[in-house]
Amino acid sequence: MRPKTLSEYSGQDHIMGEGKPLRKAIESGNLPSFILWGPPGVGKTTIGHLIAQTLKRPFIALSAINSGVADIREAIKKAESQRFFDSPNPILFIDEIHRFSKSQQDSLLGAVEKGTVTLIGATTENPSFEVNGALLSRCQVYTLQHHTEDALKNIIDRAIKEDEILKKREINVTEYEALILNSGGDARRMLNILELIISQHYEHEAITINNEMVEKMVTENPGIYDKNGEMHYDVASAFIKSMRGSDPNATLYYLAMMIESGEDPLFICRRMIILAAEDVGLANPNALLMANNCFQAVHQIGMPEGRIVMSQCALYLASSPKSNSAYKAIDEAIRIVRENPNLPIPKHLRNAPTKLMKDLNYGKDYKYAHNSNAGFIKDDFLPKKISKTSIYKAKSIGAESKIAEYLKEIWKGHYDFD
Repeated sequence: MRPKTLSEYSGQDHIMGEGKPLRKAIESGNLPSFILWGPPGVGKTTIGHLIAQTLKRPFIALSAINSGVADIREAIKKAESQRFFDSPNPILFIDEIHRFSKSQQDSLLGAVEKGTVTLIGATTENPSFEVNGALLSRCQVYTLQHHTEDALKNIIDRAIKEDEILKKREINVTEYEALILNSGGDARRMLNILELIISQHYEHEAITINNEMVEKMVTENPGIYDKNGEMHYDVASAFIKSMRGSDPNATLYYLAMMIESGEDPLFICRRMIILAAEDVGLANPNALLMANNCFQAVHQIGMPEGRIVMSQCALYLASSPKSNSAYKAIDEAIRIVRENPNLPIPKHLRNAPTKLMKDLNYGKDYKYAHNSNAGFIKDDFLPKKISKTSIYKAKSIGAESKIAEYLKEIWKGHYDFD
């Protein structure tokens, strides 16, 4: 069901719609090397094939999962041999480009710089972190988003109407919500669900697809999500919620599910870093250090050994006391800032690098905390309008209980930390 023309392409209107950047580059034929960054099933590979077909360019495809430097050199050599006179340079499409090592990415630089190939890299990971700077500087980056409901509905209708097999059958979709919801914005996942539903019926049988039918099929066939190493948002959600709920057994089960289904280990590590700050927080400040070290270790040693590091980190996070006070505090602070923009900073806290600023009493009467043996002198630090506003609500859990006790003592009568 990959579209064969630009007009058949559905979704990503911000870059592929009429007059939008990538669409204009394709139509002009003046195509730069670029990286497509977005979640699975949103059309990255489709765009690569579509560009090659539209511009009538030779198309060379590699997957970073099973390709090495030798494959890259062979592809470049093939591209050079295909360039005769005014013939267009080939498109080199590399799926999962973030899985290439630095040396593998470096081997592309010369060919991209000389224009031997037009590189199209596809990645589910942030290129700023996973693509080295030298290659990234030679490429545009286009961000793809989850398909909208309208785009997914169009894809379903087109599949039923135009697919060689489906168009011969009597298929009627009366409710689209469950198909779209269970797709998670991933068109490939949605078509997998549609295919599985239709395969359960005889060829001559009329099929009416509704929400109840879809939910039943998805519940009974969880493996429908576990194809081609895609991000499995449902499993990832269960993994996070199990750690948040302090269940080490469920945590390990869902971690194993993601590892076995080919999930990117660095995606798992990033989720643990976020949980360490959002859900464990100040109840165990070492959790963030552990999660960050886990990311670095897995990044350096890779798999399968990385699974041991991830297991240790996940168990530590699941077994830690939990506090979301830091998460709630920053959101509350942002809310206050938005409701009270540009409040004047108290003069005694302002910087005074010039004589004029000193004459205006900038920095005057500032109380230096270390002049006290206790390392604390009570003062007003917030703008006057919101003075004594308590933003941080400390929880008496784990290590945070000591923090809460200390703050309540020194700020007694000024802030309420409960």
